[in-house]
Amino acid sequence: MEPYRLRVPGRLEELVRGLHPGLRRKVRAALDLIRTDPAAGKALRDALAGLGSLRVGRFRIVYRVAPGRVIELVTIGPRRTIYQETLRLLRR
Repeated sequence: MEPYRLRVPGRLEELVRGLHPGLRRKVRAALDLIRTDPAAGKALRDALAGLGSLRVGRFRIVYRVAPGRVIELVTIGPRRTIYQETLRLLRR
């Protein structure tokens, strides 16, 4: 089956490029996993319903499955702040 396309905002491309090489490799592997199986992450609830989150060490990748076999990355960051950050981004 054809993998999903990944839509990555420019700010997230920069963030991934700036990560430590080991973490960057893990994040890219996780993005490949999401592209082949969007259900690999867990579904978020309440105010973040409709989004998924995949764990990469202490980081989380928050994404949404869009129509047309597209995965939209919402944000990537450390678990302790990622969900508040995601809410802030969605309220804009």
